[in-house]
Amino acid sequence: MGAGAVGCYVGGHLARGVPDFDVTLVGRRALGDAIAGAGGITLCEADTSASHRVEAERLRFATDVDALAACDVLLVCVKSGQSAEVGQALAGVARADALVLSLQNGVSNPPLLRRELGAGRSVLAAIVGFNVVWSEDAGGGPLFTRATSGPLAAQQSDDPRWIALRDALRGAGLDVVERADIEPHQWTKLLVNLNNAIGALSGAPSQQLVLDAGYRHIVADVVGEGVRVLRAAGIAPAAMRGVPVSWMARLLRLPTWLVRPIMRAQMRIDPEARSSMWQDLARGRSTEVDYLNGEIVNAAVRAGVEAPLNARIVELVKAAERDGRGSPDLSPDALRAALTAP
Repeated sequence: MGAGAVGCYVGGHLARGVPDFDVTLVGRRALGDAIAGAGGITLCEADTSASHRVEAERLRFATDVDALAACDVLLVCVKSGQSAEVGQALAGVARADALVLSLQNGVSNPPLLRRELGAGRSVLAAIVGFNVVWSEDAGGGPLFTRATSGPLAAQQSDDPRWIALRDALRGAGLDVVERADIEPHQWTKLLVNLNNAIGALSGAPSQQLVLDAGYRHIVADVVGEGVRVLRAAGIAPAAMRGVPVSWMARLLRLPTWLVRPIMRAQMRIDPEARSSMWQDLARGRSTEVDYLNGEIVNAAVRAGVEAPLNARIVELVKAAERDGRGSPDLSPDALRAALTAP
């Protein structure tokens, strides 16, 4: 449900890797037309240059949620702002025993889906630890590229449908890990995703945000503020690949010549990778800023502290949404000035 970049990438791998799985994608009509016109979709792995073709006959495409009525497992991949509406729609359509997996950013979507779907529904939280870029292949067909390394982490469960899905994803080549206590990892991913808005406001690729000291120091300040707010709110994020999140801001403030090998050891980033929030602005759509930087602002209010940088980022992204012309392409100096303006 919500066949965008992540939905098509994950669904495409399931369709190509598991012949006895029937995969239905529910998304916008324009995407369905593009898949039909190209005869399928292409999946690409930026770090290995591997490419996979998924023919259209392996993918059932629909624009209406009713198409999911018979599904055993539902992967919810919509933007966070659509979760309540989608949860209500699925409540009237989905099988009562269907397993629901939230492949969404932020921390609030799984409980929101549980509330809207009603008591007794099985909803698992998951974290997509990689970035997927949606573009066109050489023939103009839909191309979905995994542009950064990272696993798909999911809430541990002994549900046989989850076990079958987990094994299928692994069999299709995805790195899947299970977390007995997933919420601390969701908060860690949210802290990492605070840079999405900086990518959206700057127009800079994700790699440039790391290697350009001007942008990197802004990311460090925004993430550092997030860490301090969560500490004040009594929220303890998990370590990220063995590194305590309290170190993140300090690592980002190191000289570039030191940051480069550290980040290379932590994560592979395609030079063309950009944040999903940048992609939303480019397509004139609402972003998830309320569910990322906005969550830090909300936690600050609850804890009785302030989060001025994240609050200002929310304002700037919303202004860009209203403007409707994509990223404002702010330089490091211009972005710093906008964040500190009275």
